[in-house]
Amino acid sequence: MPIKKMIASRKTKMPMFEDPDAAAEGAAKPLSGSLADNEAWLKHTFSNCSDLTVRKLHLRHSVPGIVVYFKELVDARQLDEELLEPLMRQRPERGDNDISFMEQIKSDLVPVALTQIIDNKKDAVARIIKGEVVLIADNSAQALAINVKSTMHRALSEPSTESVIRGPKIGFIENIGINQALLRRNIRTPRLKMEQMLVGKVSQTEVALAYMEGAASPAVIAEVKKRMSQIELDTILESAFIEEIIRDAAYSPFPVIHVTERPDSAAASLLEGRVVILVDGSPVSMIVPVNIWHAFQTVEDYYTNYIFATFLRWLRYFFAFISLTLPSFYVAVSEFNPELIPTTLAMTLAAAREPVPFPTLIEILMMEIAFEAIREAGIRLPRPVGQTISIVGVLVIGQAAVQAGIVSAPIVIIVSLTGIASFLIPNYNMSQAIRLMRFPLMLCAGIFGLYGVGAGLIALLIHLVNLRSFGVYYMAPLAPFDRDGIKDVLGRAPWWIMQKRKNRVWPTQELSKQ
Repeated sequence: MPIKKMIASRKTKMPMFEDPDAAAEGAAKPLSGSLADNEAWLKHTFSNCSDLTVRKLHLRHSVPGIVVYFKELVDARQLDEELLEPLMRQRPERGDNDISFMEQIKSDLVPVALTQIIDNKKDAVARIIKGEVVLIADNSAQALAINVKSTMHRALSEPSTESVIRGPKIGFIENIGINQALLRRNIRTPRLKMEQMLVGKVSQTEVALAYMEGAASPAVIAEVKKRMSQIELDTILESAFIEEIIRDAAYSPFPVIHVTERPDSAAASLLEGRVVILVDGSPVSMIVPVNIWHAFQTVEDYYTNYIFATFLRWLRYFFAFISLTLPSFYVAVSEFNPELIPTTLAMTLAAAREPVPFPTLIEILMMEIAFEAIREAGIRLPRPVGQTISIVGVLVIGQAAVQAGIVSAPIVIIVSLTGIASFLIPNYNMSQAIRLMRFPLMLCAGIFGLYGVGAGLIALLIHLVNLRSFGVYYMAPLAPFDRDGIKDVLGRAPWWIMQKRKNRVWPTQELSKQ
């Protein structure tokens, strides 16, 4: 499906809220020279906003003025000590007639970083909403926006979903400024570029695109900017909102955008030529473009011995295949081709299934659905209680179901092994996709036997080969084959070999043709 049509089809037809620019009365108009008019306009625009503060003061003992801000979004100590107190204590000076009053005030506020003169109502509203202080003086058609935002964020901690034994114990948090600093701390070069934009008509969420100049593909950077600029949602509360809008293959369950909470993982992707998207309010960064092998790699692979890292990767590949196919193979073999099972084992399985009134397909579907329900309940419950409920729930329900003759013991073993296998997949989104694809494969096995499993796997392979992530083939470097890329897919090559490979991710087709 062409990307233009895909994005257009997902645009919000009827916005939930009015455009904030239109809501702000006289948004594009310049500020008035009258302090009373500006104050009345701001109070009308922010009517019923009890957290808005409008403080009157006299600048330099003589000029009436107001400061407008949301009290919970600014640093009150810095506002009083570094902004208001110096301004109110200053004696009137014979000003330079060549510069405006606001420019004189701005020069007096050198200790306060990030001050900017604004001259229209739209900018004034936008600055107040972002948590800045807007200073307006009488007889001046200009205002001063001063950034004294409060440092409202949690402490840095290790990501709970990507813990490592060896490596940095630090993760992104919900503050985009801190997250940008964490990337800068890992990559100290001016070639690391970060471009900011606002997304969301109402939320005006800050989004930053980070990439390495000279390493990232200009076509991919342009495509990311283009897709971001076409987002017309009212609110962006989490990076998942953006991920769903800008991703390729909207109807595929497989993740074509990698997400991580680890700064070192994001920094490594930047050095490989990928683009990292940071969203304010979300500790999760998005990485594009990616391939399927990215989902089976962890940053710890590069911190441990390359032989053991290669072993772990093959272990993940094997158990991902087990997680996808074991239930369907069991159904197909036990129902259609029991002659493939050794005789002794076949007799044991038949004896275990004797009291069960359901066919194997129904048995395994019941247990798989029950296992998914227990896993979901374990996630939603508080962490200490959730883990206990998950383990106890599986043991109790499995044992009770076998004793009641609802399911056979081999089914409990198959479902348990399948569930454990899915935990070995490091990428949670990939794990979800494999768990989801397991069900149609089981249905194919229950209806057509091994032929159905084979047909289902071929259809899945065709789907994966045709997937793209911002122009990069999802199965690359195996399909199409790239010898340099194989060094980091079939195993983790030693660093003296890895450093000689081509360290770039370029689109393999023109993005405009998608």
